[in-house]
Amino acid sequence: MVSRSYSNLLELASGESPSFGRMSRRIPRIMTVAGIMSDIDDDPSESVCSDPSSSSIPKDRIIIVANQLPIRAQRKSDGSKSWIFSWDENSLLLQLKDGLGDDEIEVIYVGCLKEEVHPNEQDEVYQILLETFKCVPTFLPPDLFSRYYHGFCKQQLWPLFHYMLPLSPDLGGRFNRSLWQAYVSVNKIFADRIMEVINPEDGFVWVHDYHLMALPTFLRKRFNKVKLGFFLHSPFPSSEIYKTLPIREELLRALLNSDLIGFHTFDYARHFLSCCSRMLGLSYESKRGYIGIEYCGRTVSIKILPVGIHMGQLQSVLSLPETEAKVKELIKQFSDQDRIMLLGVDDMDIFKGISLKLLAMEQLLMQHPEWQGKIVLVQIANPARGKGKDVKEVQAETHAAVKRINETFGKPGYDPIVLIDAPLKFYEKVAYYVVAECCLVTAVRDGMNLIPYEYIISRQGNDRLNKLLGQEPCTPKKSMLVISEFIGCSPSLSGAIRVNPWNIDAVADAMDFALEMAEPEKQLRHEKHYRYVSTHDVGYWARSFLQDLERTCRDHSRRRCWGIGFGLSFRVVALDPNFKKLSMERIVSAYKRTTTRAILLDYDGTLMPQASIDKSPSPKSIDIINNLCRDKNNMVFLVSARSRNTVAEWFSECEKLGLAAEHGYFLRLKRDAEWETRVPVADTTWKQIAEPVMQLYTETTDGSTIEDKETSLVWCYEDADPDFGSCQAKELLDHLESVLANEPVTVKSGQNIVEVKPQNLLIDGRHLEQKRLGMVLDYNLNSKPKRLEPCHIWLFVRIILLIVHSYLTEKYLPCFGTLLTRPEKWRKLAFS
Repeated sequence: MVSRSYSNLLELASGESPSFGRMSRRIPRIMTVAGIMSDIDDDPSESVCSDPSSSSIPKDRIIIVANQLPIRAQRKSDGSKSWIFSWDENSLLLQLKDGLGDDEIEVIYVGCLKEEVHPNEQDEVYQILLETFKCVPTFLPPDLFSRYYHGFCKQQLWPLFHYMLPLSPDLGGRFNRSLWQAYVSVNKIFADRIMEVINPEDGFVWVHDYHLMALPTFLRKRFNKVKLGFFLHSPFPSSEIYKTLPIREELLRALLNSDLIGFHTFDYARHFLSCCSRMLGLSYESKRGYIGIEYCGRTVSIKILPVGIHMGQLQSVLSLPETEAKVKELIKQFSDQDRIMLLGVDDMDIFKGISLKLLAMEQLLMQHPEWQGKIVLVQIANPARGKGKDVKEVQAETHAAVKRINETFGKPGYDPIVLIDAPLKFYEKVAYYVVAECCLVTAVRDGMNLIPYEYIISRQGNDRLNKLLGQEPCTPKKSMLVISEFIGCSPSLSGAIRVNPWNIDAVADAMDFALEMAEPEKQLRHEKHYRYVSTHDVGYWARSFLQDLERTCRDHSRRRCWGIGFGLSFRVVALDPNFKKLSMERIVSAYKRTTTRAILLDYDGTLMPQASIDKSPSPKSIDIINNLCRDKNNMVFLVSARSRNTVAEWFSECEKLGLAAEHGYFLRLKRDAEWETRVPVADTTWKQIAEPVMQLYTETTDGSTIEDKETSLVWCYEDADPDFGSCQAKELLDHLESVLANEPVTVKSGQNIVEVKPQNLLIDGRHLEQKRLGMVLDYNLNSKPKRLEPCHIWLFVRIILLIVHSYLTEKYLPCFGTLLTRPEKWRKLAFS
């Protein structure tokens, strides 16, 4: 297959534009490409795109990548050691496919099997899964998988994302570099598998969950313009928790190599955005309802939408004869005995709050003895997904609590708590949902948790189940939920009773309130929940995510991209199509063949790193500038926003250096020359009003400073807390606009600053008045005012220098009329 690199810097310099595939009306169509691309060079400077001539019939496609494939595998019982494969109907990934619609989209899965496959069988299994199920299995050596999944994922990432810090070796896993390396290695193996089926021009890749957070970097490294989405199904911790992770920046940068990042709740998204702001210095903004992070010229969109359930699958399970038989059995066991069932369904792990739920049940029976003998808590404990000491401790604690409560409040024929820790089939769980009067979810931290959704739909039932429950067909349904504030579905279920699971008394009171609630209110709450859950199912979630992914990737073909950085620091820089790489050879050639040169130097961020503590120039910088100034053919000018006293002091050793201070308001041609201004000196009596206000905000914002310039007053919060500084800046802006409303000044905010300056000084680069020559040079009349960066001031300051030079030699004075009327000569002179 023919490949081309669109990240090559020489190609960018040539001005050639790459061609890209078309977009479909809803989800882009792709060209299926034959062949394997896993041997493509992993050099970060390269990007691979397929040749459209080698494509076949177009069809919508999405590659879904997750740790586990939605496949069940088992050995045949005939002793042949062959495999039997079937779909895992309970897998969210399979439900996602059904929600998208089989006829419109081709879905390919990439992931691991739950069962270990011997190396001798892997090729055969690979072909079967690919041809029959369109699944690409990722085979991992057992030791590598253990270190990746049970090691880094379950012992380090998973506890941290659930707010559990490794304060001791026994409390969560301490960071282990070898486990991290295993995690990275597995993510790279997944990237190799994706390479076998991807067409980056039109195909979409959707990566799921924290197991594969490094994967976007490896895909972006090979295909700069891959259409890549990532959805995190677990919580994302606050910045105070996340920043304890030693590889915090690597994971953030890896996720930012996606085009769209999805979270269940705004809290999780807010924490991620805060981490990007505090640790990477990135800002975000909301435009027309969409949140975006600007990262190296790319806009990474943030999606907030909780996942839903598969309505069709659940309703089909409700209609099974097995479900009906189980419901009859449970009615006989509980309802016919005049007992009310409370239900809990949780994984057996430390974050599901099973022991807290049991303590609340115990408290309820103690405080309300009238419920003894009438209510039963059925706790279904699903097998733990991880391994370790903490799982054994939870199991032991749960069994001990159940035994104690049943011995205290039980009596012959009645146990207040029924613990089911054996695996149940899905239809059996659904039967428990149908019969339970109230569902309790008291996890101390959980990503989404779809148990309440399943409970609501099950309680809606169907005609046959309603008849078993003794309900008329037209009878309004009812359900009650007591859910933790710390699970992802909590914001969506406004009719549920939300509790702090750590407050045992509050949970017990909530359980009593749910039991005592009037029937009409239960029905209203159920109706509200059912309306939401039935309309926000897994299909709605998947379609919404993919539509946003398509929208985010819409301008891929209109941008020029190249990769920079190595390892997990790799990132893609995206620029406007008109941008061309600045060629050093061209600069050197132009320098040698010209006899009159203007050399323009920006200071902060160019000669001096932006994050430098000492802002004064280094001796080496002074020497370089002096060497340039010694050449009589050079006019060297330094442009800075700083005051003229500051730049004059810093560059006092540079005799022939020209200085432009405060964005060009003050000009000095050389050290012994006088400072000149382009416009009359402005009245600054307004400072007496503005400075006390700024001083007030400086005292209350740690890390902020005031810079008093001759023409302006600047409040800087670069060293303050980014969130608090930004909040204070908005307040200060409003405050200053209010108190200075009658003054001839403008108040504007910029990058970590709030600035007050006279109205007649448009020092944003749009206009410069040159009264001696009687002309006005226009930098960019159509752009909105903004603070100039080095790339913006080039033509503007270049012409300033020519005007300044005209004072001395008048060499260019006769040609300025021509320059103003014939822009092509203007540009030619400016770049000569």
